[in-house]
Amino acid sequence: MDQQLLAKTFVELADNLVADFDLIDFLRLLTDRCVGMLDVSAAGVLLADRDGKLRVMAASDEQVRLLELFQLQNDEGPCLECFRTGVPVIVSDLGTVTARWPRFAVAARRSGFGAVQALPMRLRDEVVGALNLFSTAPGPFDPAAVPVAQALADVATISLLQQRTAQRSTVLNEQLQTALNSRVLIEQAKGKLAERQGIDMEQAFTALRGYARSHNRRLADVARALIDGSEPLAGLGS
Repeated sequence: MDQQLLAKTFVELADNLVADFDLIDFLRLLTDRCVGMLDVSAAGVLLADRDGKLRVMAASDEQVRLLELFQLQNDEGPCLECFRTGVPVIVSDLGTVTARWPRFAVAARRSGFGAVQALPMRLRDEVVGALNLFSTAPGPFDPAAVPVAQALADVATISLLQQRTAQRSTVLNEQLQTALNSRVLIEQAKGKLAERQGIDMEQAFTALRGYARSHNRRLADVARALIDGSEPLAGLGS
């Protein structure tokens, strides 16, 4: 495990405790760093909205985003189980759980994944979502990496709140609902940019994210401008 990158990641996550941040970009950073540090192939984050329904909020690539959506649509899988029980769900071989998750297990293996672990994102006794980590090959996850992954999930959850008050659940719900609305805009912008430039959805997201960072703007604001054509976005084909 890259100790320097690990330290940098915790600093970046902690920085968001005291500064305004772009939640979608923040969660994508979390998934990217999990892949970069924890010897996993892909990562996704699902969070509950104000009605308690899980939504896909971030994924390290388009393939795992679609698998996470499949999990929600079919109401089965490790992330759902983790969210409902509040405990980690670790499966070292997806070929052994076809009875447990018949549709998800098959879909995950077709997507090229052989193992999965889902870790709860918790606020004290309340579970607000889950962090999913996938490996292409079946086999046990690194025992030393599991507590690190849980720590990343815990710090990310704290960063989502940004304050510790009696109204923290209300604050979280408001933040998540805003992020969900932003996610819709971003998905629409990804599709529009992908079609316009003849690129795939992952490349479109990378372009949007890069533009937002280089211009010090929120990702959702860039997505909205691209969709409604309200301003020129040099480099994004506007």
